[in-house]
Order: sequence, then structure tokens, then C-alpha cells
Amino acid sequence: MSGIHRIILNRLLAAWVIVSLTTGAVMFYLGVEKIDDQLVELAAQESGKFSTASLPLLNHPGKDRSALSALAAEFVRQHFIIVELYDKDRRKVAEAINPLHASIEDDLKRQSHSFPADNERHYEKYLIGGQPVLQVLLPLKDIQGGVAGYFEGIFLIDPETVARLRREMIVTLMIALFAVTLTTVCLYPVILSLNRDVIRYSHDLLRGNIELMEVLGSAIAKRDSDTNIHNYRVSIYAVKLAEAVGLKRTEIRDLIAGAFLHDVGKIGISDSILLKPGRLDEREFEIMKTHVTLGVDILKKSDWLQKARDVVEFHHEKFDGKGYRQGLAGKAIPNIARIFAIVDVFDALTSKRPYKEAFPFTEAMAILQRDAGSHFDPQLVDAFSRIAEALYLEISGAPDAEVEGKLQDMITRYLLPA
Repeated sequence: MSGIHRIILNRLLAAWVIVSLTTGAVMFYLGVEKIDDQLVELAAQESGKFSTASLPLLNHPGKDRSALSALAAEFVRQHFIIVELYDKDRRKVAEAINPLHASIEDDLKRQSHSFPADNERHYEKYLIGGQPVLQVLLPLKDIQGGVAGYFEGIFLIDPETVARLRREMIVTLMIALFAVTLTTVCLYPVILSLNRDVIRYSHDLLRGNIELMEVLGSAIAKRDSDTNIHNYRVSIYAVKLAEAVGLKRTEIRDLIAGAFLHDVGKIGISDSILLKPGRLDEREFEIMKTHVTLGVDILKKSDWLQKARDVVEFHHEKFDGKGYRQGLAGKAIPNIARIFAIVDVFDALTSKRPYKEAFPFTEAMAILQRDAGSHFDPQLVDAFSRIAEALYLEISGAPDAEVEGKLQDMITRYLLPA
């Protein structure tokens, strides 16, 4: 499965899970609320059985209230497990309890409830003994609309109701999940098409940036040494060494960009110094050193080329701190700059230039090993020594087109999106 398919499927799957869980939670909540509303409405209907004759009994303690007790007992026989009646001063005047559920009353006594200040129906839910219990409290109003008392009814939500709720919730949830799944399936080709367009545009833009990087690096290489293939060879050496020591993918991307642009600052060095056939004097060498600062200054104008900065700025530092321009030492020098310093010198030694012949492989490696610990990171030199000969034989005698092709494969692997 290609990268884009995997990314889209993973994101759609994540969205499907989130929407499904959210839908399930909402459906469950709405189902429970529906049951609660039905029970509260039932309590309201039952309270309507209070006649205009029985309501006054709530607030006349001197009268016979047996009718209220009988009415409460009737409620218990029909729908409730506990019924309590209060007068308008919120004093209990009658109570009926289903003997099968008397223990619930003891548990409810530990649950405090307040009378509705807004004279509207209210309810609370509790879990008692593993069973859901609904406590409904509503005002009883006389014909003038005033509060004559309060009705409290306790429902035990029976297992059959819970099972029915669960069945309804599962059916509703399955319908919702089917709708979500169907929507996800329909969205997949649309999102895939849109992402392909975005990736193609991004790919083209990135390819354009890479081509500009190659053009700029090639222009500098041709001005300096009359050859462009050095950039390609040194980039391949650098990537292979980075892979050998386990550098992260992001660091390898930065290393490739830096390898192409490591001497970009030489564009600001005069020909009389840059192309001088002999050894530079002290003043000329100080001017040559400024190509590092010039290179950093050039790169700061491009966010994308900031990836190359560590190589450009630090590839002339030495492991013992005697390099330039900051005099960094050891591991203070960025990884990719320490790697590049080794392969840059190796390729310079083993390449023919107008002012020198190529060094033999063994002599070039001897120089690297001699300077390990002073100029170069000794651990990286050891790692390069293990891969250098096979890599040198593969690269040094290959036609330029083949070398360029090998680097293009690396660019595709590390710089371009999958």
C-alpha cells in the first residue's frame, strides 16, 4: 500500500472511530434521557389522581389522612416502589413502601434532596445495589395554581427496561455506524483525489527547489574547480556514511542540501584568490575563509535552504577546535558537518584537479586516518573506513550520468514525499 493510501485510510479510520464512539455515547445518553422523561411524565400523570378533595388533606393535620395513605399505597401497587407525600411546608404526611424493596429506602435516606425552588418537576438518578433508581419530586398544585404539597416517587428501573434500552441503543448505534461507514467509504476517493493534487503540486514545488539547489551548487562548483560531479560524488559519500552511522532521515535530508551548497559563499570570492594556482598567502587565506560567512548570509534569504546551513557554516571546523570560523571542537560541531568534512576531503584527495593529480585510494585513507582526532571525528573516520573502498570503486570510475542517477535516487528517497 502506497504512503498516500495508508495515510488517508489511517486518518479516515481514526475519524470513523471517533465519530462512532461519539455517536454511541450520544445515543446512549439520549436513550437514558428518554426513559427518564417517560418515568417523570408517568409520575406527573399519577400525581394528577389527587382530587380537589384529597389535596386539602395535605395541609390539615387534624383531619383523617387515611385517604392519602391509601392513595400512596395504590401508587406503590401500580408503578412505584416508594411514594412519599409532603404538605406545602415540606413535612412528610404519608408514605408507602413496597416491602420487596424496603432496603432501598434505607439507602435513599443517605441521599439528600432539595425541594424544587422553581415549583417545577425534578428528578435524580442513583445506583443502589447495582440497580438504577430514579427519584422524582414534583409540586402538587391546587386549582388556583398554588403549591399545595409535594409528591415524591421512587422508580426502580427494572432489568426488562434496561434490556430494552440496550437493544434500542444497539439498533440505533448500528444504523449510525452504517451511515458513518458509508460516508467514510464515499469520502475516500474524494479525499484521495484532492490529496493527490496537493501532493503533486507540493512535489513539483519541492522538485523545483531541489533543481535550483543543484543549479546553484553546480554553478559554484564549475567556477571553483571546473567540475560539477564533485557535488554528486561527495553527496553520495556523505549519505552512505550517514546511513552507516544511523543518522535520522531528517538529518540526511539536511546533509544532502548542505553537500550541494557547502561552498556557495565562494560566489563572493574574487577570481584572483579563488582560481589562484599556487598556495594562498595569509591575507588571501583570511579572505578565502569569509566564504563561510558569505554562504550563511546567502542561505538566510531562503527558509527552505536553511536545512543546508549546518554544513555550510561548520564544514571547515576541526575536531580539535583549530578550524574556522567559530573554532568549535568535538561533538559541538553538528553531526552532518563532521560527516561532510570527511567525505569532502576524501573526494578532493581522490579527484584530479587542474592543479593536482588524484591521490591513490590507500594514500587518501591514510591521510584521513592520520588526521582522525585532530581534523576529523575518529569514530566517523572508522565508520567511513569500513565502507570507503567498495564505495570508492563503485563511484570513482562510474560515468557522470550514472553518478548523477545514483544521487537522484537518494534525493527521491530522502527529499521527495513518498
